[in-house]
Amino acid sequence: MNNLDLYWGGFVTTLTTCVIALLLSFVLGFLIAIMRVSTVGWMRFISRWYVEFLRNTPLLVQVFIFYYALPTLEIDWLNFDGFQAGMLGLTFYTAAYIAENIRSGIQSVPSGQLEASRSSGLSYLQSMIFIILPQAFRIATPPLGNQFINLIKNSAVLAFFAGGDIMYVADSLQSSGAVFPVYITAGIFYLILTIPMSVFVNFLERKLAV
Repeated sequence: MNNLDLYWGGFVTTLTTCVIALLLSFVLGFLIAIMRVSTVGWMRFISRWYVEFLRNTPLLVQVFIFYYALPTLEIDWLNFDGFQAGMLGLTFYTAAYIAENIRSGIQSVPSGQLEASRSSGLSYLQSMIFIILPQAFRIATPPLGNQFINLIKNSAVLAFFAGGDIMYVADSLQSSGAVFPVYITAGIFYLILTIPMSVFVNFLERKLAV
């Protein structure tokens, strides 16, 4: 209990990182998903390889690339501190999964609906915005919620790069000898983040009757 202020600082850092990474990964994942179902070949090619690379390599390796590898290129704007490298790694990694969730939702909508909307005079973009995407997001809500919860848990990777997150605080305190309560307390702080998210996702599922 004497270290609650330290845990609170780690909690704020973790929450800040997760909120920023969640927003960025959703936007990036949405764009990648649109490219995945595009009729333009080079868009499908790039987005497919993005998803395959990010989903099939460990998150830790990707953050190492941001933190250690990119600065060796000696380009000023590619020098990231621990917080930035961790956040970017979380963003790019999570976006790959979000892209696949949204793509799967889009492809679950019967193709006849797109054809019907086009025949009624809507453009391809209008058909996607008003007909396809609302249904796709409804279908993709459960897996998207799981990805957001995974993002929070994956944020523990920040501890490797002095990110000042919950796990970093726990690792710093475990040398005091009270290992068990240190990590149990860290787990409780993660639950404070994940349980409300889980409740919110369940609420959305019931609201949308997924």
